[in-house]
Amino acid sequence: MFSFEFATAGRIIFGAGKLNELGKQIEGAALSVEDVSKGRAKRLLLVRGRSSDAIPRVRQILSALGTPFTEFEVHGEPTINVVREGVEAARDCDMLIGLGGGSVLDAGKAIAALATNPGDVFDYLEVIGKGQPLVNAPLPYIAIPTTAGTGAEVTRNAVLEAPEQNVKVSLRSPLMLPRLALVDPELTYSLPPEITASSGLDALTQLIEPFVSVRANPLTDTICREGMQHAARSLRRAYKNGADKEAREGMSLASLFGGMALANAALGAAHGFAGPLGGMLHAPHGTLCARFLPPVMDANIRAMQLRQPEHPALARYAEIAQILTGDKDATALDGVVWTSELVNALKIPRLSEYGMRPEDFALREAVQKTQRANSFKGNPIALDEKELTAILEQAL
Repeated sequence: MFSFEFATAGRIIFGAGKLNELGKQIEGAALSVEDVSKGRAKRLLLVRGRSSDAIPRVRQILSALGTPFTEFEVHGEPTINVVREGVEAARDCDMLIGLGGGSVLDAGKAIAALATNPGDVFDYLEVIGKGQPLVNAPLPYIAIPTTAGTGAEVTRNAVLEAPEQNVKVSLRSPLMLPRLALVDPELTYSLPPEITASSGLDALTQLIEPFVSVRANPLTDTICREGMQHAARSLRRAYKNGADKEAREGMSLASLFGGMALANAALGAAHGFAGPLGGMLHAPHGTLCARFLPPVMDANIRAMQLRQPEHPALARYAEIAQILTGDKDATALDGVVWTSELVNALKIPRLSEYGMRPEDFALREAVQKTQRANSFKGNPIALDEKELTAILEQAL
């Protein structure tokens, strides 16, 4: 018997060149925003990254509409204070557009949510905050990704860095799903290889972990299978040749599907590690997910073989291996080998390159934080401290 819920962005528009439709969407054709601009001029806040070929194009579209807009720039992964500043910038705005990678889109989601809800961000944060639910719907939000990795355009949370606590945590609510996700693969053509690699492996992780999650369901299973196929045949190609339009489209689809899957079936230990380690090492989220993916897969498979040999996720890991390798006879551990080789081929840095050493006391702290992380709750089997420490040591 199946019982599940599925939620995603209010509308998804996908395809090369679709950014050109942004003006029409803002005018309300897709948003139906009766809650916009009651008695005052409509004003937009454009939350964007530092550099993207799409920024001048979006400015041109907004100017052509005659829509007043303000810009708010996000550098790197958003901190709690950055979100506070963004909320101030959004004070007189009726709608937000997020244009950038996952960090920018997450910042936009958080700003849109907190602009309409009372109190401080800590009132709503998980783990280190009060975890209160949002009361009011966020400002209407259009999410436009310029990378292919996080799938943040269709997720209901925003990952924020809390520097004082050395951790990354989420602001999360079903109300935070963007009103519109506009995914144009053309916006990823100019991504450098290192960003293509880390973001692409994040997308792959977000397809593998929901597929073996304790909350997997038939709808997310279908999405994950399709997404893994796109990632398997597209990531290396996009890394080697950023102008490969078919590969870029494949990775944009993989990223979109990964976001839909994680939002509805949860994640696992790779993301469980990435949150705490991201805050401790200030390392990019995608890089950490990529580096943890192979050892987490290996640990999960071996733990299930040892303690729960009839666990259904073992068959799922074998299916993952068959999708990734293209070999119908591949075993679960063949998938570990494939992902490990891919991580190394794409030159993903090890944790030691961010200053972590085997003798660090921080290793134990990282393991303890991982055990408490919300993302870890979807892992197919409980891993003990020894197993988690071994995973961490393999990522050094």
